[in-house]
Amino acid sequence: MLGHAQYAATLRAMQAYTHARREDTPDVLWLCEHDAVFTQGLAGKSEHILQAGAIPVVKTNRGGQVTFHGPGQVVAYPMIDLERAGYYVKEYVFRTEEAVIRTLADYGITGHRVAGAPGIYVRLSDPTSHAQLPQRPLRRTPGSAPPTPDFTDVGKIAALGIKVSRHCTYHGVAFNVAMDLSPFQRIHPCGYAQLRTIDLAGVGIRTTWQEAATRLAMHLQRRLEN
Repeated sequence: MLGHAQYAATLRAMQAYTHARREDTPDVLWLCEHDAVFTQGLAGKSEHILQAGAIPVVKTNRGGQVTFHGPGQVVAYPMIDLERAGYYVKEYVFRTEEAVIRTLADYGITGHRVAGAPGIYVRLSDPTSHAQLPQRPLRRTPGSAPPTPDFTDVGKIAALGIKVSRHCTYHGVAFNVAMDLSPFQRIHPCGYAQLRTIDLAGVGIRTTWQEAATRLAMHLQRRLEN
């Protein structure tokens, strides 16, 4: 675990590690906590940043739109050689999301997926309910338009943003534990004006950053193994 780490320096280190990788370079998992920062993905639009104020905005080369990192959030950066692992990007995203779902389950909270919106969500009216969301991903007819995300009665607790270079991943997943969520109100999180963001503390779970990071790391390691 890196612990507290400056975002820009961590990004440079991830890029350097990935650029220098060879066939025998080991996969690694970095876990850290960043100072307050807005990060803008490759698809990011400036209108989704409403009022940055004193919080810096860093443009990155990950996928996705704008999000917020800050104290009380576990940020996990798996750097995996997918070719060596034997699975593709969609499977990598699924496995990463599944690790968050298993971490939430450790705390008695049910994690959900929402069609058309990567990441993991919690039902606001009953965070422990196992009932399926009506807006969960469903089988689509080939060639049909992607679904419009429906954020009714859900809050986003974990956001994904990844980059794959020469079949190697970096960037990763941000898991909200106990943080000041107010900066999310100064952006459209992940590009959605109607999206609410929550953390473990907001659904009644009291835990430490270290414990949540340890649990998430364990589940990521299990899920990302080939």
